[in-house]
Amino acid sequence: MRFSIALRLLWLLPVASVQAQTTPLAPLTVEKIMREPAQWLGGLPSNAYWSEDGKRIYFSWNPDKARRDSLYSMSPDGKNVRKVSLREQRDLPAQRGIYDATRSRKVYEKDGDILLLDLKSGKTRRVASTAERESDPDFALLGQLISYTRGGNLFTWNPATGETVQRTELRRGSRPAVSKGDRAEQALRAQQLALMGVVRQREQDRQARERQQKALARLRPKAIYLGSQNVENLRLSPDGRFVTYTLTLDPAADKLANVPNYVTASGFTEDITTRNKVGAAQRSYELGIYDIGRDTAVTLSYKDLPGLDEQPAFRKDYPAKAKPAPAAADGKPATAAKPETRRVVGYGPLWSDNGQRAFLVVRSMDNKDRWIVSFDPATQKITLLDRQHDDAWINGPGIGYEQGNVGWMPDNQRVWFQSEESGYSHLYTVDVRTGQKKALTSGNFEVQTAQLSKDKKQWYLTANKVHPGEQHFYRMPLDGGALTQLTSQTGAHEVSLSPDEKTLLVRHSAANRPWELYVMDNKSGAKMRQLTHSTTPEFESYKWREPEIVTIQARDGAQVYARLYRPAQQDPTRPAVVFVHGAGYLQNAHKWWSQYFREYMFNNLLADRGYTVLDIDYRGSSGYGRNWRTGIYRHMGGKDLDDHLDGAKLLVDKYNVDPQRIGIYGGSYGGFITLMAMFTQPDVFRAGGALRSVTDWAHYNHPYTANILNEPYTDSLAYARSSPIYYAEGLKGALLMCHGMVDTNVHFQDIVRLSQRLIELGKDNWELAVYPMEDHGFVEPSSWTDEYKRILKLFETNLRGQPAAGTTGATGTSRP
Repeated sequence: MRFSIALRLLWLLPVASVQAQTTPLAPLTVEKIMREPAQWLGGLPSNAYWSEDGKRIYFSWNPDKARRDSLYSMSPDGKNVRKVSLREQRDLPAQRGIYDATRSRKVYEKDGDILLLDLKSGKTRRVASTAERESDPDFALLGQLISYTRGGNLFTWNPATGETVQRTELRRGSRPAVSKGDRAEQALRAQQLALMGVVRQREQDRQARERQQKALARLRPKAIYLGSQNVENLRLSPDGRFVTYTLTLDPAADKLANVPNYVTASGFTEDITTRNKVGAAQRSYELGIYDIGRDTAVTLSYKDLPGLDEQPAFRKDYPAKAKPAPAAADGKPATAAKPETRRVVGYGPLWSDNGQRAFLVVRSMDNKDRWIVSFDPATQKITLLDRQHDDAWINGPGIGYEQGNVGWMPDNQRVWFQSEESGYSHLYTVDVRTGQKKALTSGNFEVQTAQLSKDKKQWYLTANKVHPGEQHFYRMPLDGGALTQLTSQTGAHEVSLSPDEKTLLVRHSAANRPWELYVMDNKSGAKMRQLTHSTTPEFESYKWREPEIVTIQARDGAQVYARLYRPAQQDPTRPAVVFVHGAGYLQNAHKWWSQYFREYMFNNLLADRGYTVLDIDYRGSSGYGRNWRTGIYRHMGGKDLDDHLDGAKLLVDKYNVDPQRIGIYGGSYGGFITLMAMFTQPDVFRAGGALRSVTDWAHYNHPYTANILNEPYTDSLAYARSSPIYYAEGLKGALLMCHGMVDTNVHFQDIVRLSQRLIELGKDNWELAVYPMEDHGFVEPSSWTDEYKRILKLFETNLRGQPAAGTTGATGTSRP
C-alpha cells in the first residue's frame, strides 16, 4: 500500500522519490549540508489538519523546492494530491475556531471578519464584516448567540434574527465633566424659570419628553471609562447577565532596546525597536465584571488567595534588604511591616457546559504560584480549588505560562487540569463542590498533551511513558486507568483525530528519518500508512546515523540522557566534540528528527572525520520532569555545565577520547554554555564555538530570565554567578564567537560588550564573526555555510593538531 501511494505522489509530483538512489553521496561537506533545506533534504510536511468533513487533509509542503512552503491537500487514502489555489484558500474555513456544545457549528475569525460554519450543510454565514477588525468569537447564551469584539467592546449576533447588539461601552480616558455654567449663568437661568411661566412650562415639557424617550428606548450599556487601561478577553456569561474582561495597564514609558539594521533597501541605517530588559516594570492586570442588570462595574479582588503575601524563598539570602519597621512616635517598637502582596493575573472565566459554574486560573506575576479557583461573578467570590507552588517557577507540559491545558469534566462538577505536583506533569481533576482532587495519570513520565474525546467518554493523551526520548499517542478511560498505546513505531507521533475520531493523522519521524505524514485506524496495533515522501534522492543516498541514546552518571547521582555519534573509524588523535542544544527548556537527546537538523548533519560530518560527538540533555532540558526543568534555578552554568563536564569525562573513560582534544559548540543557550565552559573550565575544553550567545543575563528579556534568575535588583547573586562576562579572564583555549547583527532576541550588543571585555583583558585567542543581515535564527544558506566552515576549521585546527602545553584533561575543576 505504501509503495502504491508513493507511486501516485511520484506521478503527480515528479520531484518526489520513492526509494533512495544507489549512487552514494560524495563525502559530506559544510557547503552541501548547509544548503537551502528544501533543495536537498526535501520540503517536509508540517501544520497538517483535517477538513471539517474529514474528506480532505491539508498540510504545508514544498516538494517543488520553492522558496517557501505552500498549502497542499489530499484525500485520506493518499490520492488526489494537489496544491491549494489562493482562491480556494480564501474560501477555506480558518483552521482554528470555537465549536458549539454539539459540535454542529463552528465560529471563527478570518481576515478580521467573523464567520459561522454549519458543519452539517457546509454553509457559511458572515456574522460581522466591517472595515474595523472583529475578533475573539465565541458562542454565548448556551449557543443561542455569537459573541465577538470590535473596537474594544463586546457585541452579540443572533443567528435566528440577524440582530446585532452592543453589550459594553468601554471607553479609554476619563468621564467628561458636565458643565453647569458658572454661578452667574446658574442665577440667570433660575431667574428666567421663576419669572417666565411659558419658559418654565416648556422646560418641564422637554424634560418629560426626554424621560419618555429614555423609557421607550432600548437599554444601552453603561459607559465605563478605563482611564489609561486597555481591555481584552471580553466574555458574556451564559445567562447573559455579566460581561467579564481583563484590564491591562502598561508601565510608564520604559526604555526599549534598539537594534541597528545596517544593510537595508533604503541605504540608511534603520533602528529596529525590540524589547526592554529583565527587571523592567511589567504590565499590571485586573479582572473587570460588568453587571448588565444592575448597570454596575467592579474589579475582582484576589486578597484571599492563600500565599499571596508569601515572600519568595530566595529572599533569605538577602537579609539586609529587608526593611525594618520604623519606630513609633512615642519611641516604642513599631508593628512589623506587612509583607508585600504579590501581583497576579487571572485567566478566564471558563464556564461549564450547563452554564452554572465557572473557574479562573490565577498566576502570580513572579510565576511561583498558580491557583485554580471557582468564581461567582454575582458575589465576586473566589474559592480555592488547587494551589501549585514552586520555589523556582511554575511551568511544564500542559501548564505553560498562561491558563494552561484546563477544562470541565462532562458532569459539570469537576475541573480538569495538569500539574507537576508529583514531579512530572500529570492529569488531575478537582470537584468544585467538595474540593476533592484526583490524579488520573501517574508515574515517572510526562503527559504532554491531553484532550477529551468528542463524546467525552475517554481521553486522548500524548506522553513519553515508553522512554523519555519517545512520544506516543494513548487512549484512557474518562476517570483514569490503564493507558492504551495506539502508536507503536520508535520516534515521535504528532496526532490529529479525524472529525469522526475513527482515523488518526500522524506526523512521524525517527532520529535519522525526517517527518512524513501517515494515517492509521484509531485502534491499538493498527498499521500506519504513509501518505507523503519528501526527502530527495541525494539526501537518501547518505546513510545517516541513528545516534545511540546513552546515559551519563552525573556527579550528583542523576542519570543524564545524551545522543552519541561514534565514528566508524576513530581519528588517531582521538578528538571529540560536545554539542549543546539551545533554548534551555528543549529536548534533543531523543529518537525523532531533531529541530537542530543542520547540527545533526554537521555531527554526522564530524563523525565521518573521526570525531566522537556527544549531544546532552543537560539540566533544564524538557522531557524529564519538574526537578530537571528547575535544576538551573538561580545558577545557569551550574548543574547544566556540570552535566557537560561529566559527559566529557564519559568520553574519556569509555570512548577512548583524548582528554586534551575535546571541543564544544552550540547556539543561543548552547552558546552561553560554551562560553561558561571555555571561561570556567578551560582545562576541559580546548576549543569552543559560541553562536548567538547570551553573555550577560541582565541584558536578556524579562519573561524568560526572571523565572530562572528572579530580577537583577532582587537577586544579584544569581546574575553574577550565571553570566559569562564575569568569567572572561579564565579563557585559555581557542574561542570562536558568531552573531547576527540584527538579532532581536539575543542582541548584538551582548557579544560586543564581551568582545570589549576580552580586549581589555588582553586575550588574543578569540575571534568574532558577524552576520550583517541575520536575526537570531539564521535564514540564509550563505550565512550557515560561513558559520559552520569556521566551526569546522576551529576544531580541525585545535583538536586534530598538537595539544597546547599546559592542558590537564577532562577531570573538571571547581568553579567560583
